[in-house]
Amino acid sequence: MVRPHRFHSNPETAADNAFQRYQRPDSAEDLALRARDEVTQAAATLEAAGVKVHLFDDYGEKLTPDSVFPNNWFSTHAGGHVAMYPMYAPNRRRERRNDVIEMLKTQYRVQDVIDYSGLEPDGLFLEGTGAMVLDHLSRVAYTARSNRANPIALERFCANFNYEPMAFDTSDSMGRAVYHTNVMMCIATEFALVASQVISNDLRRDEVCRRLRESGRDVLELDEGQAGEFAGNALELSTPQGRVLALSTRAQRCLTGAQRRRIEASARLLPLNVPTIELAGGSVRCMLAGIHLLPR
Repeated sequence: MVRPHRFHSNPETAADNAFQRYQRPDSAEDLALRARDEVTQAAATLEAAGVKVHLFDDYGEKLTPDSVFPNNWFSTHAGGHVAMYPMYAPNRRRERRNDVIEMLKTQYRVQDVIDYSGLEPDGLFLEGTGAMVLDHLSRVAYTARSNRANPIALERFCANFNYEPMAFDTSDSMGRAVYHTNVMMCIATEFALVASQVISNDLRRDEVCRRLRESGRDVLELDEGQAGEFAGNALELSTPQGRVLALSTRAQRCLTGAQRRRIEASARLLPLNVPTIELAGGSVRCMLAGIHLLPR
């Protein structure tokens, strides 16, 4: 996780992020303080639940308004592999940090780091586990096509990391494409939360849901309103006491009783209160870069 000290919405990503909300410029200092405190409290809540958290600070020297969302610029994978990604917005490229990669190498068994950031000059972008929602068990990379998910970059990642690409077009009720797949889909061990109605093509929509069911998961359908409340932007985490589903309090509130019961049959709901962070167009899943590496 990254704790920001100069948080604000990113003007370079506002055009294609329909989840982002305008903030009054005269509230910048208060906004930054609230965001910093939300990340501090979220990290403490995760640790109290048994989740190991590595918390890095961003003091804003590099002008990185979206640094609170590290899952977009790197991901880790079983077998000791790390990927670094090409970012769509120029100011997001400054989020990449050597100290994070060095921490991973020091504390975990890292065999290699594959850096795709060299694709940026060619206009080929793939924003990590925001652009892709990975089924680690069935090895499928579900990907909503957008400015943030180029098919050439996706093919390269899938070839290197042994995933099958499953890309699809999306359109919300206003005709806008979903900017990141992880705001419409969450894949856990025994269930998947999916706003499948935003998948434009009927046959592709059916195929996505069928593949998820074939993997043995129950598909919990989210409506567009729930997706707008970040219900799909959740992440299942492992703890010594069992699985938890980290999501925002806003996301938890919009779940139906039936959805909650099905989730809690498999994982305890762990709500985190991050309303300020959500103004930037991302929520809890975006804030968490998961670690799939063995400790040293």
